[in-house]
Amino acid sequence: MINATFRRIACASIALCATAMFQVAHAELGGTATFTQPANKTIQPVEQTGLFRVRSTIDDGGTTINEYASTSGQVFGYTWQGPTMPDLQTLLGKYYDSYRVGATPDATTPRNLHASRVTRPDVIVESGGQMRSYAGRAWLPGALPAGVFPDDLR
Repeated sequence: MINATFRRIACASIALCATAMFQVAHAELGGTATFTQPANKTIQPVEQTGLFRVRSTIDDGGTTINEYASTSGQVFGYTWQGPTMPDLQTLLGKYYDSYRVGATPDATTPRNLHASRVTRPDVIVESGGQMRSYAGRAWLPGALPAGVFPDDLR
């Protein structure tokens, strides 16, 4: 009986520590990315092309978030896929209010329950999915490096 209780406490402690490792700081759109490689295995190594760098992380909800930054470090886009929506307010940062204005439906705008696209001069956000299966991307059209196109954000 004591042994079973000890195991439950040990398992709960391990789960709590594992959850703490999922806490990963992201830069916001337009911010500067940090490309240090923590020991946390939920973060994939930074991939680098000649045009941009990508850092993949898994958030607390199990969603994979890819952060796209220019070679100088400016974050110009995010993509996500997983069972939960990421915290868009954190990812979009100062562009969140512009996104919310564009996301507010009016009576003349047809609405799609499972997908949306918000196109603003400063930020574009595409998001869709259904319960336990969400995907999307957000980018700054004016910050895409030369030779990089929205379809490169996967």
